[in-house]
Amino acid sequence: MTLSTRRRAKRAARREARRALPLWRRLLPTWRVTLGTLTTLFLLAVGGFAVLYVIVPVPDPNAHAVAQNNIYLYADGTTEIARTGAVNRTDVTIDQIPLPTQQAVVSAEDRTFYQNRGIDLKGMLRAGWNTLLGKGMQGGSTITQQYVKNYYLTQDRTIERKGRELLIALKVDQQRDKREILAGYLNSSYFGRGAYGIQSAAHAYYGVDVSGLTPAQGAYLASLLQAPSLYDVKTATPANREKAVARWNYTLDGMVQLGFLTPADRAATTFPDPIDPQPATGLAGQAGYLVGVADDYLVSSGTLDAATLKAGGWRITTSFDKPRQDAFVKAVQDRLTDELDPRARPTTDTDVRVAGASVEPATGRVVAVYGGPDYAKQPYNDALRQDNQIGSTFKPIDLAAGLVAQHTPDGRPITTESRYDGTSERPVTGGPTPYAPPNEDDIDYGNITLRHAMVKSVNSVYAQEGVDAGLARVRETAIRLGIPDSVRGMDPANTSMTLGTATPSALDLAGAYATLADHGQAHTPWSVLKLERVNPGGAVDVPKMPDHNPTEALDREIADSVTDVLRDVVSTRGTGAAALDLNRPAAGKTGTTDSNLSAWFAGYTPELATTVGLFRENPKTHAKEPLAGTAGLTRINGGTFPTRIWTTYMTAALDGTPTQDFDLQTGHDTPAATPWPTATAGTSPSATAPTTAPATGGEPAGTDPAPGTPTGHAPSAPTATGRPAPGPSTPSPPAPKPTTDPDQPSPTPRPSQIQPTRPTALPSATGGPASRPAAPPTP
Repeated sequence: MTLSTRRRAKRAARREARRALPLWRRLLPTWRVTLGTLTTLFLLAVGGFAVLYVIVPVPDPNAHAVAQNNIYLYADGTTEIARTGAVNRTDVTIDQIPLPTQQAVVSAEDRTFYQNRGIDLKGMLRAGWNTLLGKGMQGGSTITQQYVKNYYLTQDRTIERKGRELLIALKVDQQRDKREILAGYLNSSYFGRGAYGIQSAAHAYYGVDVSGLTPAQGAYLASLLQAPSLYDVKTATPANREKAVARWNYTLDGMVQLGFLTPADRAATTFPDPIDPQPATGLAGQAGYLVGVADDYLVSSGTLDAATLKAGGWRITTSFDKPRQDAFVKAVQDRLTDELDPRARPTTDTDVRVAGASVEPATGRVVAVYGGPDYAKQPYNDALRQDNQIGSTFKPIDLAAGLVAQHTPDGRPITTESRYDGTSERPVTGGPTPYAPPNEDDIDYGNITLRHAMVKSVNSVYAQEGVDAGLARVRETAIRLGIPDSVRGMDPANTSMTLGTATPSALDLAGAYATLADHGQAHTPWSVLKLERVNPGGAVDVPKMPDHNPTEALDREIADSVTDVLRDVVSTRGTGAAALDLNRPAAGKTGTTDSNLSAWFAGYTPELATTVGLFRENPKTHAKEPLAGTAGLTRINGGTFPTRIWTTYMTAALDGTPTQDFDLQTGHDTPAATPWPTATAGTSPSATAPTTAPATGGEPAGTDPAPGTPTGHAPSAPTATGRPAPGPSTPSPPAPKPTTDPDQPSPTPRPSQIQPTRPTALPSATGGPASRPAAPPTP
């Protein structure tokens, strides 16, 4: 039998054997077909890649090298706020960059840099797999790829751009030395604070030439590359500061792993705090604060990434109204700055700071902010900071949560007219931690309604009501209204949360109160109307701006019921009486925190919601200092300077607009409705407010309860114990059923008496032991 005959016989045998197989098996390709197909596809892929590699050139540097200014405009689209964005960069050679700094960048960004060929397939596959597993978007780009993207391409997130990046990275790695690639990457990368390149970053963060960076400083700059704006520890939120330090530690650990740093040197390395941000030219006055709010919105909303924004060329029309912005500045000057005398009172009238924001309830549009007196002198935007407790401005959230719950755990209804025991230092029952907050001046109010307790800002009532509503529900309500879930002081494991240990920014708080003003419809505050950029070739980029559709945070009847109560705060008997000078229907709440470290007024009309916060801060250590003694006053309450600034600003901001009343649908008749109170000439509450608060007795109209507590009366404010807090497990003290009786018992000062001994080693506000119990924010 010939060879060809044998082959034909074998093929025939194989065909017969295949015909004998079941149908499903015959449909599957043979191993020969499979292998042939895969081999063909592989050869086609290799061939296609080879063709692309040849035809895709290394392009010229992108337009980033000739970046333009950013132009910021007021809402009218013509009045200029500022021009920024000119690239702040000075190129340096690789030899000018300290070796430890080079090694820190490799450890932070690409630990296979010296071994890979421009791309890291294993890293890309690992990043893709982690993304599929739901661990968030993972980055698998090498330093070479990032350099190619920064220097030759764009930040566009497209498959086409990624493909070109891979091909060009391979070519660049073949054509250039690793040291040259690393130098290009460090000269083109954005480090935050407007600094492009390692040389500018060294000056921006440490005030030194790049050659003078220490290993610890170089490791911090390397850590910034992942999230430049978020990881600046001088301006970051507490949560982002922790992430920045963790990234720095990750970088140092990588240096040890790669043999760049000994374990002993690693252990001896301490975190190198950078210098304070230095003001950029052209941002003096209010310009820098407005630009900061607009930039923060564009980046946090995902409209632009920080590097693309800072590259420049954008024409940004903001939401700010120039007349209202100017009115805010003038209100602070007239109602606070002019009252201060730093020469006569250098220990109390210096470093007093104001944070403010104003938002349209119906749209969420930010119309004005107050971040400080002059960005050139104070480059911190106080309107955005999240490190001041808001005190009793949190009580409306407690009330809203109670109205959502409808009943206490033991079945008693919660309404605005529910009665509670207003005895000062009455222990809260059912809370996760012991708590017995004093009322202002240790006054006992007796059995009063939640409405009256809001008007007088009675701590003992709202500490209990918040627990009755359920602390987890209180936190959820705050978040739904617009308080970020990341702010500190909203831990349901701490009973003291009810009295305002939360630290949202002035803009956050304005957004939450705007939700109440808009009948429970929540808008995330926004500050940019329009964004466009003209490219060198003439094409115009117009990124899609986020939608501003509201979400229902609260049922309308609940939101309107809270507004109904807050209208009584702005009355002759309320702590916000100074706001009566607005001569318009208004609602609001005062707040003052423990040790008089901050004072607030948050309020709104149907058209505008505005918050004003006051605090003092050491300019060198940034430690908070008491407001007591400011302008010669014994204590500073939310009902004094914050309310007066609010009233003056709102008067100007609403000038010429028709007066609107609140269109409230509370689901019940307002108890014993009284005509809207108005101030008359010669009887203005703010005009007759005392210059110092009384040491005892009821609080005067126009002032907010101050935080001071007599010696021996400090309440305990322990922190989280790790237990969940879905709500109180034991009922609060019995109380009469809700009533609509408008008559309230008169508050009476408590007689002097020896107080029981308080614990002396309760957990502190940060979870560690404390030498004495921490007092809560007071009204």
